[in-house]
Amino acid sequence: MLAYKINRKHIKNRIFIPKYYDPDLYAQITALIETHDLHNLGDLIDSGVIAVQTGHEIGKMAYGTGNIPFVRTSDITNWEIKTIPKQGVSEDIYQLYAEKEDVKAGDILMVRDGTYLIGTNCIITPLDIPMVFQSHILKFRVADSTVIDPYLLFLSFNCSLVQRQIKNMQFTADIIDTLGNRYRELILPIPKDQALKAELIASMRSALETRMKYKAAVKQMPLLIEKVLEANAVTPFDEFFNVPLEDLLTEIVQDTTTLEFGEFSAYKMKRSDIIGGIFLPKYYDPSIKSTLDGLAENCSLYSVQQLIDMGAVQLSTGDEIGKMAYGTGEIPFVRTSDFSNWEIKADAKQGISEEIYQQYAEKEDVQAGDILLVRDGTYLVGTSCMITALDTKMLYCGGLIKIRALKKEIVDEYLLLGLLNSYIVKRQIRTKQFTRDVIDTLGQRLKEVIIPIPNSEELKKAISEKVHTIVNNRIQARDIIQALSDRIVL
Repeated sequence: MLAYKINRKHIKNRIFIPKYYDPDLYAQITALIETHDLHNLGDLIDSGVIAVQTGHEIGKMAYGTGNIPFVRTSDITNWEIKTIPKQGVSEDIYQLYAEKEDVKAGDILMVRDGTYLIGTNCIITPLDIPMVFQSHILKFRVADSTVIDPYLLFLSFNCSLVQRQIKNMQFTADIIDTLGNRYRELILPIPKDQALKAELIASMRSALETRMKYKAAVKQMPLLIEKVLEANAVTPFDEFFNVPLEDLLTEIVQDTTTLEFGEFSAYKMKRSDIIGGIFLPKYYDPSIKSTLDGLAENCSLYSVQQLIDMGAVQLSTGDEIGKMAYGTGEIPFVRTSDFSNWEIKADAKQGISEEIYQQYAEKEDVQAGDILLVRDGTYLVGTSCMITALDTKMLYCGGLIKIRALKKEIVDEYLLLGLLNSYIVKRQIRTKQFTRDVIDTLGQRLKEVIIPIPNSEELKKAISEKVHTIVNNRIQARDIIQALSDRIVL
């Protein structure tokens, strides 16, 4: 709890929110005067050093009209944009906003509206373009890098000193929290030490390039896995990873969740083939059977239920701990929106106490190598991630399924993660989801999904090693970025 006195004359613009004037925070900022240049963001904008603008609301009728990403606040996580944003727009709609929004590599997007997500930000890379972004997001562009380098601006946005300012400045407008125009009041600490600045910039550039390189692999993996399975060879992997990233940009699939639902099709089927009273046409999509039949030549086709019966994998779900537990501590309570691009968010929305964690820890038994997959949540259904040794102290919600590989000679965790992210598996998952009450879910239907496991031991190993490399390198680079953000104010 924060308690202190303040002179009435220090009240700004009739703002009577105690945290807004946090004396401890401003004491820490003042303590940096000798070692840092303390830039006011509003002054940088007014002087033309930094340009800022917001995105647009394109209307729900535009959603799903194409595969050019419409980036919303929930599409930014772990300092990057999700490889598969929820909504996509057509080329025609994109052209209506492209010139106005003028998104370029190196721009920084920051969430301005949205309660828990406010202050979340990312650097735009060539992988993210073309795109349109919504009005709840601010776009910052450094116009004069001699005053402030874009990488240092990004690191300052993510240091604890600036993130605390952001949290203290946000307020409720109608039914949503926002920064409003208070982002202009942010004080950005930039080190005066030239050697330190150069080191931070170089390290940030290297970590971002690593994240981008392997994000490209995550983005392309649904198609790559399918090509590898069809060819029964690692050649598609080699062709992809041996080409410079800049040469791959035109080939990388621009995905949104729309592609996972497949294309419209019409077909006939006998009433006797209806299963369990399910009358959803997509559930019986004949193109899926055709693809699986083609893969059967080089793969063993096992349903998830068969893998469970063989003792190869184990499934379990999380727990709903109740909203009263939210915010009681720092241990992550991972929900369906708390991971993307195969990894858990560095800052999960909700934290819980040690006492609450201990009530569920043994039952949930989270271990490195476990896979979490979204069971409930419409657009997020089928999204998956890998638990690492850094993530094991956590609880996860009932809308997630935890999958553990038990017999790794059949399928290990990295091979399984790769296969779960192939188009053929993701499309099956989409055909199985259904609406229950007000939310979509897989229910128990994940067990019906067919996993094509290569017969070739060499190929199984190659896929597993590639996925392992992608996961580990991305997480290492993520942790470097976090450490650099902390170092900027040391």
